[in-house]
Amino acid sequence: MTEPNSIESCGFLCVHEHVVTQVQENLPAEESLQRLADLFKVFGDGTRIRILYVLLEAEVCVCDLAKLLGMTQSAVSHQLRILKQAYLIKARRDGKTVFYSLADDHVATLLKQGMEHVCED
Repeated sequence: MTEPNSIESCGFLCVHEHVVTQVQENLPAEESLQRLADLFKVFGDGTRIRILYVLLEAEVCVCDLAKLLGMTQSAVSHQLRILKQAYLIKARRDGKTVFYSLADDHVATLLKQGMEHVCED
């Protein structure tokens, strides 16, 4: 026997049309929502979060990141490419060395607010 869902079990369906209409008018386009979901997927990797937290503190090169994170330069470079493709970091060349930093204050805000959220008691 299948269990009825909560709408069927209450015996009626009450749609608040004014709420539905208001929400529909304010929802971003499906493409924008998918891009936001893709952005949060990039934040779903611990190594990338660690890299972003280093860049929150200082502009660094791949060698610095590899040393700080105990990783190979190749592994760090792979993660930097993903972060750059997501427009979360930017690169600046100084001679032969490339330095990385957060793309803008929005990235710093996301990191800080996320940390505040997970540290709440």
